[in-house]
Amino acid sequence: MFSSVLIANRGEIAVRVIRTCREMGIRAIAVYSEPDRDALHVRLADEAYALGGQSSEESYLNVPAILAAIEASGAEAVHPGYGFFSENADFARRIVEMGVTFIGPPPEAIEVMGDKISARRAAETVGVHSVPGTPLVETAADVSAFAGEHGYPIAVKAAYGGGGRGLKVVQAADETEAALDSARREALAYFGRDELYLERYLPRPRHVEVQVLADAHGNCVYLGTRDCSAQRRHQKLIEEAPAPDIPADVAAAMGETAVTVARGCGYVNAGTVEFLYQDGEFWYLEMNTRLQVEHPATELVCGLDLVEQQLRVAAGDPLGFDQSDVELRGHAIEVRINAEDPAGGHFLPSPGRISKLVVPDGFGTRFDTGYEAGDEISPLYDNLIGKLICWGADRPAAIRRTLRALGEMEVEGVATTIAADEAILSHPDFAAVTHSTRWVTDELDLSGLMPMQVAEELALTGDSEKVHHTIDVEVNSKRYKVKLWMPPGAAAAAPAADQRPGRRPRRTSGSGSGTGGGGGEVRTPMQGTVVKVLVTVGDTVAAGDPVVVLEAMKMENNLLAACNGTVSEVRVAAGDLVGGGDLVVLIEPA
Repeated sequence: MFSSVLIANRGEIAVRVIRTCREMGIRAIAVYSEPDRDALHVRLADEAYALGGQSSEESYLNVPAILAAIEASGAEAVHPGYGFFSENADFARRIVEMGVTFIGPPPEAIEVMGDKISARRAAETVGVHSVPGTPLVETAADVSAFAGEHGYPIAVKAAYGGGGRGLKVVQAADETEAALDSARREALAYFGRDELYLERYLPRPRHVEVQVLADAHGNCVYLGTRDCSAQRRHQKLIEEAPAPDIPADVAAAMGETAVTVARGCGYVNAGTVEFLYQDGEFWYLEMNTRLQVEHPATELVCGLDLVEQQLRVAAGDPLGFDQSDVELRGHAIEVRINAEDPAGGHFLPSPGRISKLVVPDGFGTRFDTGYEAGDEISPLYDNLIGKLICWGADRPAAIRRTLRALGEMEVEGVATTIAADEAILSHPDFAAVTHSTRWVTDELDLSGLMPMQVAEELALTGDSEKVHHTIDVEVNSKRYKVKLWMPPGAAAAAPAADQRPGRRPRRTSGSGSGTGGGGGEVRTPMQGTVVKVLVTVGDTVAAGDPVVVLEAMKMENNLLAACNGTVSEVRVAAGDLVGGGDLVVLIEPA
């Protein structure tokens, strides 16, 4: 076993790997950017090395800086986490050339599977059928030709990406250019490469994936399925293991297909094979050549520490079990707690300092995070605060436990997705497993969630009587005290933060809409970088039209006109840095 491992990542996944390393007696080495100088992963590591720089490109995607840290630390192995360089064959090859072990698949396997197009070809070679797609796409004409054969909608996807980054959906021909441009920018910012390809976009699929684990001795097993269908912006909100409401023979066929794909590319270490499932059929989507964000859900039902397994496989050990030894017990649900505002279904990024963080506890309850109270959620990086993972003897028990744990959790200082997570888990569609990957966006009603800025304004009025109304409620002969977060007479204007009996009052999440300001003012809802200005002075716009594209926390957000009118002033240009609440466009109302 290695004596030292450098974790080439940050946040929650770096903390996750550090903890297993320390349990195994391995020296854990962190790297950090300037904004992360005092981050939790740095505080927990045995030693840490500065990469310099502010943005991902200047730090965690800076190959010379990371290689210098590896050399200076004397690390015997490197764990890439997820995102950044985790699926970059060139990076893995550079590590191996230094005589250092890369904790992941061989560079050749990453090369095949990290490029989603060659991954499709590799799957077809071993008889596994994919969702219809294309080679690399360059122009709008390529999209039009694909649409002529398969129709709209079409998914534009980053060839070297994953996790929903660099993925845009084209609903009609006039959306093509904007989708291609946006997907390229996101892919370059998050993965360092901007190649794209196309796939047919299925109308109501579920996203089901299979965790595989392979050693260098020819052993390969699958550890059950996960369902990741509760998504927004093509990024997952809630995952569960095993995937519910799939016949046992179909789930087994998925697992065997995943092993076939892994063996076909000479895969070693932990990986995930993703499928789309609809109407009893499944199609191969892609293989992620890394540890997934949602791996803890699998850990809780199969009883394995997957990071420990990664380390042991990378050190040359054979797997200590075969497929017949894999036994899944109960059900696990993982909820991603992101610094985002779900109010109105917008899910706007919400960077800032966490002033309070109360973490839930109890039987079958786990919280993986990269932050503590007082830490800063930077607009420069991913907005994942942490992951709540709950185990239950069956799916209903897991749902109840997760809702209980979410009710105990308190996050202040930034908006979070907790209220949306509760809405999903409480919904009868989720209970009945009739949701799909588009369900949150197209069908879930989040219009009643109060934006955080509204709750803060109520809380900061100075007169507590105007904010907290405590009333006694009697239900079935039981009495409860309920706090309502609203000023007198505002019951019709704003919903309470939490009106369920017996629950601690908590603000619902949010940081305002993308329109902001008065009717003619378009203001930024968060700090970020202007990617593109879509209007000029004199343009006529309608309410809801996008006027500026803002990049924050590696996601692009359209800032919208709040009224019909004529653009009278544009105060920003592409590349400008803006703060929360800055006026970017002024519209003269019609």
